[in-house]
Amino acid sequence: MLKLTSAKQLITLITSCILFSLFFSPSATARPKIGLALSGGGAKGSAHVGVLKILEENNIQIDYIAGTSIGSFVGAMYALGYSADEIEAIMLNTPWEEGYSDAIPREDLPLRIKQQNDQFNIPLTLGIDKGKVKMPGGFLRGQTMSELLREALGLHPDFDSFDELAIPYRAIATDLVNNEAVVLKKGDLVASVQASSTVPGALAPAQIDGYLLVDGGISNNMPVDVVKQMGADIVIAVDIGNDLRRKDKLHGTFAVLGQLSAFLTTATTELQKQKLDKEDILLKPDIQGLGTTDWSILDKALIKGQEVARQHLEQLQQLRSDDESYAAYLQQKKKDHLALLIRASAPIARVKIDNNSPVHSALIHKKMKLHGQNRLTAKQINLAIDELYSIDEFQRVDARMIQTPTGNELQIIPRKKSWGPNYIAFGLGWESDFSLNSNLNFDLAYTKKDITRYGGEWRSQIELGAERALNTELYLPLTPTRLLYSRSFYSYDFLNWDVFDQNQLLLDIQQKSHSIEQGFGWNWTQSGALELGMSAETGEFENELVFEEKLKYDSYGGYLLFTYDALDSISFPTQGSYYSAQIYARKEESNSLNTNNSHHLTDSLFVELNWKAALNLGNHAFVGKASYSEVFTRNDQSSVYFSNLGGFLNLSGYHKNALIGRQKVFASVVYQYDLGRSLLKLQQYPLYVGLSAETGNAGTDIRSSDLIAASTLYVGTDTRLGPVAIGFGANSANHQAVYFYLGKNF
Repeated sequence: MLKLTSAKQLITLITSCILFSLFFSPSATARPKIGLALSGGGAKGSAHVGVLKILEENNIQIDYIAGTSIGSFVGAMYALGYSADEIEAIMLNTPWEEGYSDAIPREDLPLRIKQQNDQFNIPLTLGIDKGKVKMPGGFLRGQTMSELLREALGLHPDFDSFDELAIPYRAIATDLVNNEAVVLKKGDLVASVQASSTVPGALAPAQIDGYLLVDGGISNNMPVDVVKQMGADIVIAVDIGNDLRRKDKLHGTFAVLGQLSAFLTTATTELQKQKLDKEDILLKPDIQGLGTTDWSILDKALIKGQEVARQHLEQLQQLRSDDESYAAYLQQKKKDHLALLIRASAPIARVKIDNNSPVHSALIHKKMKLHGQNRLTAKQINLAIDELYSIDEFQRVDARMIQTPTGNELQIIPRKKSWGPNYIAFGLGWESDFSLNSNLNFDLAYTKKDITRYGGEWRSQIELGAERALNTELYLPLTPTRLLYSRSFYSYDFLNWDVFDQNQLLLDIQQKSHSIEQGFGWNWTQSGALELGMSAETGEFENELVFEEKLKYDSYGGYLLFTYDALDSISFPTQGSYYSAQIYARKEESNSLNTNNSHHLTDSLFVELNWKAALNLGNHAFVGKASYSEVFTRNDQSSVYFSNLGGFLNLSGYHKNALIGRQKVFASVVYQYDLGRSLLKLQQYPLYVGLSAETGNAGTDIRSSDLIAASTLYVGTDTRLGPVAIGFGANSANHQAVYFYLGKNF
């Protein structure tokens, strides 16, 4: 009996061992958890996608992802459930180079801002706060980059944990205060990726949970340790960081700065490499020579990622899952991806403006036009944000989605400029015709902003050089949406008027004047305004050869101003149109030019009309321009007001303002070819070659027979300092001139 019992026990024991080995052995069920650590490296980040493509081809499941900088973006996309092919398509079709500029297109700016930017062209951003000079925290504000990330990733409601993604995920940033790595594991996915990618100095630091965050590459460029802490048994680490330059390559400022940056990221990467175990796999694509900021190399870097993964295929295939298991993994990943998309596209229950700026909320709501829409794509939200951001009163306008029991809540977060509330602006202009006319002008303005709840501002400026003036203006919006406004203006001007005869300098007349205007206007569109008001002026003209005594005058009356400006550039437009009309009805009183010094009284009506428009056909543009002005007086009496014509693209061949009279007519057509973008492959700064046909004159009772024909051949470009141009002009009156312009609009 004892033997039988022992036999049964033995059989039971053997059976148990077999079953345990079949169902519970590590080789059968305990697949090692695989983590992916993706480093930073800018445009070379598509190499990560190349690695992912090879992993997918070989049935390698990824259980955890952590990334830094561009690695955080690729990692986030994969964690959301996108396939490597889908990430490739999104990444290669995203205009990443646009993320290096937060400049608002000129045609989108408010009319008032356009006019100020055209004059104050030096790109130096300075603020004044309590007597201290302040500057932005970075060269860029990150507005455009956040929109690129939002459109690529989608706008997902905040996550309680990034473990809720299809693959658990972490983004690495650096605490700017203490240079410690911060592991972002919850919250706004777009904000986390951008914080991880915020290059210090180039971008203003991101603010999350009380931290000031910059690029994670400074503290942990390849987060092997983070992936291990998440639970990975085996780590696949991809290093796309820059190698240090050799001594013979360290020439120039940018090379030295690049080397200093590489010191930081290389040091943190080397520390992470020491955390790799023998079963972990390090992939370092051969990406030498590929630029961090050159987004044209995305396809090349992707191939390099595939190549390095294939070189390590023997190691990688040890992590391969069988077809059935991998199919189940993909099915679950697609299911989770679909659930995340449904979560993000849930109806919007409400739109909340979390206004962190002095701009009135009524104006914010008017610009965004989001109320009443319960389903919005990331692209639609970006367009609404662009509309608001274009008023140029914010450092950033962010968006985030919050999941609530009644639906998603869309939060719009306009952030005030950190370097305000008052600002200094500089302008510089130089124009020359390489003869007697060479004018250098410098402008300085100080603006005190938000002096009223609707956005009132007090602006004072000084103009030095050939055109000298001191003026101040009080601009007061009268309604929350700034539809109506009041404008009070005073100016003291000191001008030198060169008088020419047959394009030869005859004499110069000095004019000094004080003028005031009080107007009330209607901003009928962001690009257009209509203003009615009253004006008064007192001044004097002086020249010993012309006037025995100073010609003193006083005038007062009313005016009408109409302006619409939607040009993409004031000097080299390729699209848009411009219209303006000025009408001044005045009573003038002056001492007569006669020796008896009797007073001269007259009523005058000054009318000026201007038009400019551009049509773009690829790299070709056609620009039309026309202007007319005239002073009407009772019984053709004289007036102290007049018009000028002459100069570059304004009846070329003449000196600037060489023609003078009570009437002016002018028209031109310009053909402009973008040589820079077409042949030279310049993207940031175009190079235009242009040819004009012009006609016009200035004088009294101009007839068609009085019109002078002119033409200009020029080369020019738009830069951050404004237009730069050099040209040669000639006209039918046998006058020629060579012109040079820098920062001066024409």
